Amino acid sequence: QAQLVESGGGLVQPGGSLRLSCATNRRIYSSHVMGWFRQAPGKEREFVAAIRWGVGNTYYANAVKGRFTISRSTAQSTVDLQMNNLKLEDTAVYYCALNLHGLATTANEYDSWGQGTQVTVAS
Repeated sequence: QAQLVESGGGLVQPGGSLRLSCATNRRIYSSHVMGWFRQAPGKEREFVAAIRWGVGNTYYANAVKGRFTISRSTAQSTVDLQMNNLKLEDTAVYYCALNLHGLATTANEYDSWGQGTQVTVAS
């Protein structure tokens, strides 16, 4: 099973920025999709963003559209999430995930997960 390792979480004030990164030890093919999800305490895990590995098409949840940017490095097998203009409601554990079958926005359709990284937005 693929190993995914997230990094880059932390504490930031509202309006600030953070960049998350996810590295994987397996080969990612053009048909695969890498995604970011988040889970706040007491809430379901929710879709944040995804990127098609081959063509680089990106998809975002409405709550983050215009503020977050997902990108990937095919050479390094990494996927990043640049988060700008962070809000209190962005506080959550952020997870990187791999989907072997294509684009999906529900967590149970993803095949491999990282351990998560905490993002806390507080003044």
